[in-house]
Order: sequence, then C-alpha cells, then structure tokens
Amino acid sequence: MTKQLILSLMLASAAITAPTGAMAAPAQQITMSSTAPATVHYRTATIEGVKMAYREAGPADGPVVLLLHGFPTSSHMFRNLIPLLADRYHVIAPDYPGFGESDAPDHKQFTYSFGHYADMIDALMGQIGAERYAMYVMDYGAPVGYRLALKHPERVSGLIVQNGNAYDEGLGAFWDPIKTYWKSGSAKDREAQAWLVTPKATKFQYTDGVSDVSRISPDNWVHDQALLDRPGNKDIQLDLFYDYRTNVPLYPQFQQFFRDRKPPTLIVWGKNDTIFPEPGAHPYLRDLPKAELHILDTGHFALEDKLDEMGPLIRDFLDRKVAPR
Repeated sequence: MTKQLILSLMLASAAITAPTGAMAAPAQQITMSSTAPATVHYRTATIEGVKMAYREAGPADGPVVLLLHGFPTSSHMFRNLIPLLADRYHVIAPDYPGFGESDAPDHKQFTYSFGHYADMIDALMGQIGAERYAMYVMDYGAPVGYRLALKHPERVSGLIVQNGNAYDEGLGAFWDPIKTYWKSGSAKDREAQAWLVTPKATKFQYTDGVSDVSRISPDNWVHDQALLDRPGNKDIQLDLFYDYRTNVPLYPQFQQFFRDRKPPTLIVWGKNDTIFPEPGAHPYLRDLPKAELHILDTGHFALEDKLDEMGPLIRDFLDRKVAPR
C-alpha cells in the first residue's frame, strides 16, 4: 500500500512539472524582442567658435537624414521620431545657435539670420562627413534647409516637408503684424512681436488645432519656454523674426530648385496650423507634381499629435525613395 501511494504521488508530480505540449504553448509565446532601442548620442561641434549641439543616431554608414527644427523648439521636437529611423538611417538633428543646447551668443556679437544658420549647418555636415542627405524641414527648418539646398543642390536625396513654407500662399493673416515689422524695422514694431516668446504663445503653438490636447506632453512648452527665458534670448528671437523677411525673396529660387532637381518629396502637413496653414502645402505640387501629400487633422507641431500616422509614412517614404533595399 505504501509503495502504491509513493508511486501515485510521483506520477502526479510528473504531470505537474512536465505539461503537455498544448499547455506549454502559452509559455513559448512570451518572448523578448531582440532589437534594442536606438542609442541616441548628444554631441557638440564647434563652428565659428560657437558650440552647436546635435543629436546623432543610427549606423555611421547609413543614408543620412537631416532633421531641421522650427521655432521655438530644438532637436527636442524629433526625440520620438529619431528611434523610428535610427535602425537603418544615420540621423542628425542639430540645435541652431540660440536654441536647445547650442550656445546663444549675444545678438550684438553674433548674426542671427537664416543665411548664417544654413552656413553653420553646412559646416556641421562637413565636420560629420555627410556628403548627401535627405532633409526633414519644418517651420524655420524650411528656409534653413532650402538655403542649404541652393548651396549644394546635388547633395539633397529627398525632402520631408512638415508645415514648412516656400510659397506666398503660406504667409496668411498671422504674418501681417510681422510684415509690418519687416517694413518699418522700428523699435515699436519690434517690441510688438515680443508676445511670441511668452508662455501663452509657446503653449498655443503646441495645442492650437489639436483635437485631443491630452496627447500633447506639457513638457514641450515647459522645456521650450525655459530656453526662451534665458537672458538675451528675446532679442535673438526678435532678430530672427525680422530676418525672416529675407527668405521671401528667395521663394522663387527655392521653387526653381524643386523644378530643376525634382527631389523625392513627402509632404505631411497639419491642416489646422495657424502659423503655416494648409494653403502653404498645396503649391508644392506645382513644382513637385510627384510629391506625396498628406494633410493631417492637427496643428503646428504635428509630430506631437500624429507620430502614429507620420512615423510609418516617413519610414515608408525613406525606404522607397531614399534608400530602397
């Protein structure tokens, strides 16, 4: 009787510790991804004696993607996009002087202009050794990137345009007070633009035109405003608002670049943007009829709200048009 009891217990124990194939299946389905998150490096380069910060990720020999940010942010705006590209692409996201982690020299000692920024980005890409690149241009990034394209049209492998203007149709009513400043250059009209660096305006740029504001991290405007509030930064931004007038006469040259070089182009545009509204998106098709246009139901900083839509569009575009397998 005792032997039979021991044998029964041994068989029961075996049944528990050695499950059937059907019962083991769920355990086999629990696996860890073998792909590690992309490593992003936070680097600096010295150009004209000024420290320029930039984010870098991806294989050094991969196709280069240059991410050019808008106002009032920095490479911070690309923090969520970079990991979606860095497995295959060599991603570079700089901070312009006066923005992000780059130096912000006194505006009386340093020329804050879009032409100067393009020259400095050109020098940065030279230091990195990037001789060809696709560009993501947004807001201020558009005139910076397009000026860079005029310097080296042969280097541009593709364009991703997100609320970045190159046409008169894209300068709507929002720009009327700034145009007044352009015409007069007066201290009074200059100071009238100072509201653009206030906390209210910074938050507005992230939340205006967004249907679900809970998707937008407050870290964005808190981060940007802390940098805008640095001593002397208001004058830097007012210098740039004034210098933006120099981009408008270059629009025909930008458009000629589009027609002459016909870079593969993806346009992903937040249609509710007050600053660069939807009418600025469609004229691109006049000069780039093969461009892929996607109008999204969001505002100015579309990546914050629509990364789930934009990420796959951007990755698919780059894989097909910039670095096909």
